[in-house]
Amino acid sequence: MTVILIIVAVVVLLGLIVGLGFIAPRNRRGVIEPPSKRRAPVDDRVVPAEEAARAALVEAEVDADLETRVPVEELVDEVVRDEVDVDVVDEVEIVETEAVEVVAERPRFRDRLGKARAALSGALGTIAGRSKIDAETWDELEEALILADVGVASTQELLDHLRDRVKADGLSNGEELLGALKAEMTDRLSGFDRDLKMSTDAGPSVWLFVGVNGVGKTTTIGKLGVREVREGHTVLMAAGDTFRAAAAEQLGMWAERAGAELVRGNEGGDPSAVIFDGVEAANARNIDLVLADTAGRLHNKVNLMEELSKVRRVAEKGAGTVTEVLLVIDATTGQNGLVQAKQFTEAVELTGVVLTKLDGSAKGGIVIAIHDQLGIPVKLVGLGEGAEDLVPFDANEFVEALFA
Repeated sequence: MTVILIIVAVVVLLGLIVGLGFIAPRNRRGVIEPPSKRRAPVDDRVVPAEEAARAALVEAEVDADLETRVPVEELVDEVVRDEVDVDVVDEVEIVETEAVEVVAERPRFRDRLGKARAALSGALGTIAGRSKIDAETWDELEEALILADVGVASTQELLDHLRDRVKADGLSNGEELLGALKAEMTDRLSGFDRDLKMSTDAGPSVWLFVGVNGVGKTTTIGKLGVREVREGHTVLMAAGDTFRAAAAEQLGMWAERAGAELVRGNEGGDPSAVIFDGVEAANARNIDLVLADTAGRLHNKVNLMEELSKVRRVAEKGAGTVTEVLLVIDATTGQNGLVQAKQFTEAVELTGVVLTKLDGSAKGGIVIAIHDQLGIPVKLVGLGEGAEDLVPFDANEFVEALFA
């Protein structure tokens, strides 16, 4: 019995040893993690047959595209090989094109003076249809001219000359009267020197720009700088408006656009010193023209007008020559612009007027008033926002635009 128990124990022991030998190699491969108890979501939605077929078709096309996709580089090489015979092409000629500056077309007065023309058209249309020239005709004409901001004094002078023409030439109807009016207005605007002067002496020419705040002095300088550089002059802009916030920055942007130099001073500094430094810098660099901005001044502030006189004197103490002092007037201010012109003339002896925003004003008659009352020519007019819209004043074109 004992022998039997020993034999059974040996058999069991051998079985254990064999079992352990079989399991051990499997455990040496790594631990096998039990499967996750989370189940993947099951789409229980019943897919219609058409949708299922369409999805299958799209999936098949995508798989086919992925299998046959060719790198971009290979496609390019293949196209080049197909289009060009590399054995025939020995060399490639490279043609360099020169950059062409596109200059916008000069605006026409007729296209831009719609508001000023509309202010006259009603009354003038009525007068043109009259078969005779009577007191009512003269009254309508007087009213039309005053509404166009020709001014009372200039209107009376204009009508007096017209009455003389009517008698001398024997004019008898409204159409002939309007023809005489056009001729009279043209005559009053003719005979003025509208050229912007450059000095013939050594040193730069200096153009001073004056006017009240908000009329567009800085913008006018910028546009004129663009034009002068295009015409071949070297330009320096002097930021003499040291009191208005960001005035120097605005002028700096125009200088960069025009390809001009810029001289500026400290905010709140002496405008005369800035302009003097600008003239000296221009002389040292052999620059042709200095465009000098000044602080906007109210025409009824005596001390500010005196300071402007100082700017004018100091500008000529250096190496440059002041050849233009241009008053910038906003055309939309009408007769108030004439008052400004009178005060500024007394302070700095103006050489000309720049009339801005004429395209947006119904008060074009201010042009006649300035010439009649002050004897100062309008040299430039603004007919839009662009640099090319600042144009020389043309008396004939202006009058024709009013009667078109």
